[in-house]
Amino acid sequence: MAVVDAVSNQDSGGISNHSSGAEHDFSLVTGGPLFQMYRRAHLVIDPLELLRRRIVVITAIAWMPLLLLSLLDFFSGHVVEVSFLRDVEVHARFLVALPALIFAEVVVHSRLKPIVRRFVERRIVISEDLPRFDRMIDSAIRIRNSNGLEAGLLIIVYTAGLWLWSSRIPISSATWYAVPGGRWHLTPAGYWYVFVSIPIVQFVLLRWYLRLFIWFRFLWQVSRLNLHLVPTHPDRCAGLAFLGKGSYAFAPLLFAQGAMLAGVVASRVLYDGQKLMSFKMQIGGFVVLFVFAILCPLLAFSPQMTRAKRRGLAEFGQIAQDYVDNFETKWVNHRSDEADQLLGSGDIQSLADLDNSFGVVNEMRSVPVKLDDVMRLAAATAAPFAPLLFTVFSLEELVIRLVRMLF
Repeated sequence: MAVVDAVSNQDSGGISNHSSGAEHDFSLVTGGPLFQMYRRAHLVIDPLELLRRRIVVITAIAWMPLLLLSLLDFFSGHVVEVSFLRDVEVHARFLVALPALIFAEVVVHSRLKPIVRRFVERRIVISEDLPRFDRMIDSAIRIRNSNGLEAGLLIIVYTAGLWLWSSRIPISSATWYAVPGGRWHLTPAGYWYVFVSIPIVQFVLLRWYLRLFIWFRFLWQVSRLNLHLVPTHPDRCAGLAFLGKGSYAFAPLLFAQGAMLAGVVASRVLYDGQKLMSFKMQIGGFVVLFVFAILCPLLAFSPQMTRAKRRGLAEFGQIAQDYVDNFETKWVNHRSDEADQLLGSGDIQSLADLDNSFGVVNEMRSVPVKLDDVMRLAAATAAPFAPLLFTVFSLEELVIRLVRMLF
């Protein structure tokens, strides 16, 4: 529509003509000492192939020795209250959460790389700011590849991580990994559990937190640029709706976090006699917290989006006023002397086009997030808790309740 072009042309000064974005290539996960170790161990082929091999090998290192050592301990006559095979918390952590954390690398790599390029391909970053944009990418890559940071994570795992584990509730009865009498009275399976398996999950999880920090820092830096935001963009987010959609990349990470908490809750419900509904506040707060943590950094774009909306309303308000004045002159006052037309011809269809354009600006959001973005992330976080409903309702009751909700 001509009115859209009129406003866009007013704001298009200094926009980059670069459209390929090939050199603006950035992956959040393909770098760092652990990634290089994957390469040397033939667990990855660029970019992130051999996913199944990585999942099988890493999961086997964390979980399989626990199974074998606990079975040896069982056949030696060690009597425990909860055996390894019945420890839901352990299986949720190593057979569900850990594979999900590894799988998340592929999803994040494939979903976030195009997002970085879209800032350039869609001319959201103006040409004058491209050098700064490139420096932001270089800075993120340097942090991602830092040997010192990943070494620091390993130190945290074997200091603070072990301290937190030792600070847990004292062991009052024999388990597959420890016996009463002290926090460090571990079985052979317990030593592997405490010094190998748990650190693997903690390190992978902390490494993900570092990656999230890098991504959020990059987004914050980009939000400080003088972005070219178009208030008439059909996505109702001035062209930034792809950021909200890109947040889906972190769904496997949220699922993994939910699986770990679900394992803890399941243990309390199945073996400690606690009720699932007694955890509803913790579960609800957990889902809200992690979804907010993923989407909150996108609020950094809100100031510029709000300014773009105000500017669009003001510009379209003036254009609309000029147009309806001309429209009234021609169709109401029946004058033949027409002013310059803003929308091709001064007819009712053009007036409707102007109304549609003004409506798009008026409906523009001040955050690059939609409700379905929030709901999808919340569903991914809460999904691991769904099987726990069987501790409260039978399958028949669940089906009936689901049918009532849908129909």
